Amino acid sequence: MTEDIPAPAEAGTEALYVYAVCRTEEPPDLTGPVGLTGDSPLRPLAVGPALMAVVQTVRAADFTDEAWQARLADEPELERYARAHHEVVCAVAARLPTVPLPLATLYHDEQRARAALGRESRRFDAALERTANHSEWGVKVYVSGAPAREAAEAAPRRPAAGAGRAYLDRKRSLRDRRERHRTDALRIADAVDADVSALATASRRLPPHGGRVQEERRTQVLNATYLVAEERSAELARLARNLRERTGAQVELSGPWVPYSFVGEV
Repeated sequence: MTEDIPAPAEAGTEALYVYAVCRTEEPPDLTGPVGLTGDSPLRPLAVGPALMAVVQTVRAADFTDEAWQARLADEPELERYARAHHEVVCAVAARLPTVPLPLATLYHDEQRARAALGRESRRFDAALERTANHSEWGVKVYVSGAPAREAAEAAPRRPAAGAGRAYLDRKRSLRDRRERHRTDALRIADAVDADVSALATASRRLPPHGGRVQEERRTQVLNATYLVAEERSAELARLARNLRERTGAQVELSGPWVPYSFVGEV
């Protein structure tokens, strides 16, 4: 989100890009990533008691609505910005409790950034308390899409005696198999989500991605993310293996990540 950036920005006008807010009473170690530009260093900005924002001076002209819309249409350039943002967040989060801010969070100057972020200090404190010593993990569950392949069997071929009745019987049987498959798949998704949620501190269940992938012949039935205490990460990996064996489904575990999904709106 862009804050306080004049549009159109005057040539040479600077803005303050904010990557994250971390909890520390001392200036954080910001060595490593360079951020969005090599023209200015990453630096801390005090925004509240024991709260520091990680910021960088950027050209305001690069973040006008027109410039940002052009960047959204340029996938490689957008990916470059997203990677640079994420690298800074990850570097800070590896050292300190951190709340990542959305891509393109900007303010006109330090004074406005300090005031705006300071007003959110209670929310930052709550998010830091909730996510301290935790990581975000993704869990996706896929089941075989085999019943859909059987649709061809129900298609009528050359008419023959009794062909109409046989065709209706095949369609009815296919419908029943599809319904059983759907019910079983939802049961598996609910079971996996319940078991992982019992281990996690918090969870978010997201809409599954798309439909069945023809080449892979599988359907995603669970797309969820979980906030898990760091000391339980090995337990989570064992649980994922057990769920694969117990359900026969493909249970994909990804992470650990910075807990973007559990810091709330900031």
